[in-house]
Amino acid sequence: MNLPENQPLPPKPSLPSGLRELPVLNPHLELNAMNAVKVTSAISAAEAARRPLSPSRAREIAAEKKPAWLKIRPPAGENYHQIKEMLNERKLHTVCQEARCPNVAECWASGTATFMLGGDTCTRACRFCAIKTMRRPPDLDPNEPDHIASSVATLGLHYVVLTSVDRDDMVDGGAEHFAKTVSGIKTRNPKILVEALVSDFRGRVESIEAIVDSGVDVYAHNIETVKALQYRVRDPRANYDQSLETLKVAKRIAAERRESAGRKPMFTKSSIMLGLGETEDELKEAFADLRAHGADVLTLGQYLRPTATHLPVERFYSPEEFAALEEIARDYGFLYIAAGPLVRSSYRAGEFFIQSLLATPAG
Repeated sequence: MNLPENQPLPPKPSLPSGLRELPVLNPHLELNAMNAVKVTSAISAAEAARRPLSPSRAREIAAEKKPAWLKIRPPAGENYHQIKEMLNERKLHTVCQEARCPNVAECWASGTATFMLGGDTCTRACRFCAIKTMRRPPDLDPNEPDHIASSVATLGLHYVVLTSVDRDDMVDGGAEHFAKTVSGIKTRNPKILVEALVSDFRGRVESIEAIVDSGVDVYAHNIETVKALQYRVRDPRANYDQSLETLKVAKRIAAERRESAGRKPMFTKSSIMLGLGETEDELKEAFADLRAHGADVLTLGQYLRPTATHLPVERFYSPEEFAALEEIARDYGFLYIAAGPLVRSSYRAGEFFIQSLLATPAG
């Protein structure tokens, strides 16, 4: 039995907030035995490439051969082994190791390290990240802030990046624990510069405020990818607009504190991975959005697939293409941009610039 021609279809149910409707191409409608309308459709390859990909489906996609400019030497050097040994002794975690950062030896040798707070297990499961996930991770170690602060002092680091796993199982997202660590480092040595690479805290203003008030020098939060790819790349609890608002609120609170208490300026920072299927126009949109929400520093780096169950690389950008994108981003007014195949959100190129800014007296 066929549907009468020109008969309007019943209204579509609304999509959950944050999801984009996919177009139905050449639909074929037929009435099945239960008098229900069956819709079969073909989704374009471009649209399919922007939908979430299950680990089992990802495993079916062969690993991509890396170009020559992504070949790196195994980590080595005296500083590297010294820091690694101390971390193991104190059972501390660094994102340098957990996220398999290609710059670990370079950064550790330069006196920079990125410590990961809240354990090594995250409550979210972003499809690009190699960190372990669990709905309810182990309780926080109350001694961790002191352990990290003393380790930073012992190692003689001058620029420290603190980040954390997402802790959606906690009301404040772990913000108080994070703030205690920053305060501990600053108490031991006020000259150490601290960058906080934090989660979105589900938009909780009190948590953002706690980080800003801890004395942090740089407030960083990554949007990770362009707006159109958020649902494919990040955990569903992450949100492009919420991430942007996080940066805006942090900037506003810092400005209020500076005006009322004479504090030194705090800078905001974000990062975007390339090679996940984004377009140049979508990148330009992200650049504009970040600047509109107060981001001062931007890093652009190549996405590298950590395991076979993670999202495949859609494209490898050449060093020349990164340089071109850096020039494009510069027109949007960022104070500094670090762009390159091996650049990561805490890459030290940006830190050199931030150190010079933070050393300049507020005028």
